[in-house]
Amino acid sequence: MKKRIQFFQSINFKIVLIFILLLTITLEIIGANFVTQLENQLVDNFKEDRRIQVDFLENTLQPILLDEENKDKEASIANLLRDFSGSGVIEVQVIDPEYYIIGTSDNTQQSLIGRKSTDPDIHQSLLLGNNVTSQYLDPLTNDRRWKLVSPIYIGGSKDILGVIMLETNIETIYEQVNEISIIFINSALIAIALVIILTQFVSRAITKPISEMKQQTIQIAEGDYSGQLKVHGEDELGQLSSAINELSTRVEEAQETTEAERRRLNSVLSHMTDGVIATDRRGKVVIINEKAQEMLNISQEIALGQSITEVLNNEMTLRQLLEVEEEILFDFSTNETPLILRGGFSLIQRESGFISGLVCVLHDVTEQEKIERERKEFVSNVSHELRTPLTSMRSYLEALSDGAWRDEEIAPQFLKVTQEETNRMIRMVQDLLDLSRMDSGKANLQLEVINLNELFHHVLDRFEMMLNTTTDNPVKDYTIVREITKQDIWVEADADKIMQVLDNILNNAFKYSPDGGVITCRLVKTHNNVVLSISDQGMGIPKKDLTHVFDRFFRVDKARARSMGGTGLGLAISKEVIQHHGGKIWADSIEGKGTTFYISLPYVPYEEGDWE
Repeated sequence: MKKRIQFFQSINFKIVLIFILLLTITLEIIGANFVTQLENQLVDNFKEDRRIQVDFLENTLQPILLDEENKDKEASIANLLRDFSGSGVIEVQVIDPEYYIIGTSDNTQQSLIGRKSTDPDIHQSLLLGNNVTSQYLDPLTNDRRWKLVSPIYIGGSKDILGVIMLETNIETIYEQVNEISIIFINSALIAIALVIILTQFVSRAITKPISEMKQQTIQIAEGDYSGQLKVHGEDELGQLSSAINELSTRVEEAQETTEAERRRLNSVLSHMTDGVIATDRRGKVVIINEKAQEMLNISQEIALGQSITEVLNNEMTLRQLLEVEEEILFDFSTNETPLILRGGFSLIQRESGFISGLVCVLHDVTEQEKIERERKEFVSNVSHELRTPLTSMRSYLEALSDGAWRDEEIAPQFLKVTQEETNRMIRMVQDLLDLSRMDSGKANLQLEVINLNELFHHVLDRFEMMLNTTTDNPVKDYTIVREITKQDIWVEADADKIMQVLDNILNNAFKYSPDGGVITCRLVKTHNNVVLSISDQGMGIPKKDLTHVFDRFFRVDKARARSMGGTGLGLAISKEVIQHHGGKIWADSIEGKGTTFYISLPYVPYEEGDWE
């Protein structure tokens, strides 16, 4: 879906904006310079007029101040100042060399005549003998005022007869400047409005062909090559329109060829049972089929553009992958899901020998690796378990062959050990045959309806009798605690196989429980299951080993287990038997405190009518 261009993002808007900005900047520069120059000129003219008036007043006052016979100078000065007027003149004062005010044009300030002036500008002019000017704001009206203090000299000498202080209102000048500025701004706004209108026509003449080109290229991108651009002229835009029309035709022909090849390639990749990853010359993924995405648990959007070493989570560099000749195993296994992939790499080369990419084909070898690993472990475990009794038997038989058979005390012991080791190997072989039959599905269960309470009691009674009668291990003493429901529980099961499972678990409980330990046996009924549990007070099973206790040949304490005659297959057989009954078996353990094994079997209550 194409994104709609906002008006302020369009070329049309940008062209208009550029013209407006250029015009505005130009008018701003011209206006600022014009207004500044105008303001300076008007202010200078205003000040020059005031200086001329002061010079005229100075020439008029000079004979009055020099006339010593004139006894009424203040009246003459007052008449002169009363007749003095000028544009914006607020007040004119005449001050003698002793700082006394001898005349003022302001009728409201006649009381100041005869008083000393405190104006610092007047003092400065009398002391230095030069003109002093200043500008300030009237605190009452906020109008700008300009003041000129000019000394009155005697003829051409430097003797001062006094000073003239002229105070004028210069605000009218700035008001004229503001009025002219407003006229300029209004004119500029009118000019900008006209420029906007004109540039709209100009920009549309430029952007209309561009918009048509954009629309045509979008259609080409979407696979529609039927449209043709209208050539508006022979200028650069017209030539560009012709080039796009030619491009559309060429792209349509190339696209048809490419699409046919792509469909063939996608069909091959989609139906492959192996994962395929292709890269460019920099090792960035450009193709990944669905099988590879499923194997690596990665989406196409994420994989494309990534380095193949990152996708495969491999520490090899791209150069090492290019140089590798054998297939590489990648282990992506997690705690929940095992996954091992075998990857083969080949180069994509041009006829010139230039390497343009890399192809990796991934095979899922998880099951093969698991089978191979289990086979090796099985062979290793069986070899080890058989070698131990065989080595022991050979040692005793060699001793007997060397003459120990003549010793009536030693010979029977050697023969007894040899017989026990033989029985141990027979049990191991029998266990392996049982597991083999279960794995192949040939172990048929002899199902019958049995009373599970009586079966559990029978097994426990047999173990209690063995504990009370055996003399092999008189040191340890065990107590069996029964917590079995009083309600008769009837289940459909193979009695011999269930007894074999209970024997295996109880044997382990007695083997690993300390002297005086308590073996707690429970039987409870839930809604759809019956649960048997056997708890001991032994050394317990570490948490990391708890999930492996049902693996074949697995031992938590290998040395102790072998010394007690275990083969490491009892719990594995128990698990297979319970699973063949449709049940579950699991263990719960606290290290150093004991272990509890649970057996859950499916249970369907029987009504009395079922037995009739």
